[in-house]
Amino acid sequence: MAAEIICSRWTALVLRELLCGTTRFNDLRRGVPLMSPTLLSKRLKELAEAGIIVVTPTDQRGVVEYKLTEAGEDLRGIIMSLGIWGQRWVESSLSLKNLDPALLMWDMRRNLVVSMFPDRRCTVEFTYSELSNRRKSWWLLIESGKVDLCVVDPGYEVDLYVRSPLRNMTAVWMGISTLKAEVEAGNIALTGDKALARSMHKWLGLSPLASEKSRLAGSRATA
Repeated sequence: MAAEIICSRWTALVLRELLCGTTRFNDLRRGVPLMSPTLLSKRLKELAEAGIIVVTPTDQRGVVEYKLTEAGEDLRGIIMSLGIWGQRWVESSLSLKNLDPALLMWDMRRNLVVSMFPDRRCTVEFTYSELSNRRKSWWLLIESGKVDLCVVDPGYEVDLYVRSPLRNMTAVWMGISTLKAEVEAGNIALTGDKALARSMHKWLGLSPLASEKSRLAGSRATA
């Protein structure tokens, strides 16, 4: 019965989003963009029926939030273990063939270390020049302790410009490479606020599993 609940298609990814703090339907869709809205609704209904989430109305008419129950929170170890297994055994070259800038930026936004930014509005523009115009530029807007991801120019002065092929930035996010190595190799270019550029390795939102990839690389190097 547990396998029927957790192992159905897309459910593990939906649970990952919920465990990362996502509570709204549209935000869940951004975290699992290839999943149809109809199937997402179906999976959320199944998780609610299984007692893994609760559906709570908000103050906004018709808007609800999906929150994990104690049973849902208890799945954290299982979902994280699945990710750790993937970092160990799924070839990095295969992962880097299936790139999605929306997923990358969404996770970077979620894991950004806001405390590393100045106490003012900051805008960081990421450009992946090899992509089409619609998917080429992304903006992270940091203000009042919050981070917004913008797919159109928010109209504010940009503090830091980040230019990179999508593959190289994804490799940094996954822990396959480092920001320092990619900058020194000329793959990633940082222009603008020098303090933000120097501290980017500290505030950049990496995958929660990046440390596992770095640990594995270190253990192989010393073997």
